[in-house]
Amino acid sequence: MARSSFEGEIPVEQIEVCPVTETQNVIAGKWKIIILWHLRETRRFGELQRLVPGISKAILTSQLRELEKDQMVNRVVYQEVPPKVEYSLTEAGEQFLPILESMGVWGKKYAARRKS
Repeated sequence: MARSSFEGEIPVEQIEVCPVTETQNVIAGKWKIIILWHLRETRRFGELQRLVPGISKAILTSQLRELEKDQMVNRVVYQEVPPKVEYSLTEAGEQFLPILESMGVWGKKYAARRKS
């Protein structure tokens, strides 16, 4: 998934008008929020792929690279055969967890309301 239309630096004027723009630019993409949710624990690539059904290897790689570039995710490569790569949250990623938890609470309430 492509990022928002603000590639690179977001204009200061936009952040002043809507400070959510910065957050939206980091988490833009169909899978990023789900990936971040699953990275509450350190995970290997294959494990993430199993936890996010429907995501292709290429898209998962792309989304992880963007999250790494945005300093939300750490990537550690172990020099062994077969190669082992682990992903975990950075400090910034961990600071985002309460937001994800709030989104989960809201989502459950929303789903229940829609069913009734």
